This record gives sequence, structure tokens and C-alpha cells, in this order.
Amino acid sequence: MVDTAARRPLRADAQRNYDRVLAAAQKAFATHGAGASLEEIARRAGVGSATLHRHFPSRASLLRAVFRDRVEALCARAEEHALASEPGTALFSWLRDFNAYAAASRGLVASLLHDGRDTGLLEEDDDCVATITTAAGQLLRDAQQSGAVRPHIRTEDMLTLVSAISLATEGQDDGTQAARLLDIAIDGMRGASSSPSASTP
Repeated sequence: MVDTAARRPLRADAQRNYDRVLAAAQKAFATHGAGASLEEIARRAGVGSATLHRHFPSRASLLRAVFRDRVEALCARAEEHALASEPGTALFSWLRDFNAYAAASRGLVASLLHDGRDTGLLEEDDDCVATITTAAGQLLRDAQQSGAVRPHIRTEDMLTLVSAISLATEGQDDGTQAARLLDIAIDGMRGASSSPSASTP
């Protein structure tokens, strides 16, 4: 993905340490937020603090790697849904994944913004934006071709809508309202093949 492509290849043992730190950071940030202890992350990864800082010189660099790793996982889910379900179901299932991703990633982005070097991360990280847009666009085109989604909907508008739902419901622990709003949005997207009322003016 983006982050690994930018790094020089590591020795096998170094790569294992990198992967362990990243996995431990994923769990720690999900549980304790972006301010999770780096020392605790190193301990959970089974490495020393020096090893963690060798791979990730700053908290921001670790947060950025976790953020981009989540993008990779989200796009992998798009492929899984496309293979497992009919086009409309695949798109709607992935939008729910994206809704959860947007909520989980907002704290990481906010923390990155605090250091002053990553203003507009979501907008300026062209690789991440392009990767998500490509995955979403393919699912949307397939769903539109099958008649499951209205033909006038654009990929960018769809992603903006889900992001706006996440932002509007930020701070709600159970995510119930976000899920309900997303269901309303999905109902509005449905095409003639998936909603009898969709073909009615």
C-alpha cells in the first residue's frame, strides 16, 4: 500500500518488527485513542522503544502508517464484497464499512492535524484519496449497471455524504444514529431493481 511502497525493503526480522508495531498500534489507538502510550505499544509488540522509534520516528509517523493501513484494509473489503454479493448489496455493505472507517479514523486525523505538518491530510494525501475513490467507484458503477443504484449518483458525492454523517454523529459511542442516517441515505440511492418506489417520480 502507500506507506510500505514509500519505504525501502526491510530485512525479514525488521519487517516482522514493523508489522508487530503497526498491529499493536492499531489496537492501542482503537482502544485508547490517538494519545495511546508509545511505550505500551512497543511492549505489546514485543520490541523495545528504540526499535519502535527506528521504524516510526514520531507519533505522527506511526499515526499516519495506521491511517494508511486502514485505507488498505477498507479497499480490500470492497473486493471481498464484490466477490461475495450482488452489486447493490456489495456497495451498501461497503458503505457501512466506510462509515465505520470514517468514525474510527477521525481521531487519528485530528491528532495529525495538531502537529501542524499534516493540515488537510484527507484532502492532500492523494494516494489514500485515490485508492478509496477507485474502490468506491468500481462498486458504484457495478451497482448502477445492475439497476440497484440510481444512475445520477457520483462517487465523490457518495463518499462526501458518508463522511458528513460520520462528522455529524461524532462522539456517539454506539454509532446507532450514524447507522440509521446511513440507512436513510442508502434508501435514497436505491435504483429501480432494488426499490419499487425508486422508479416512481
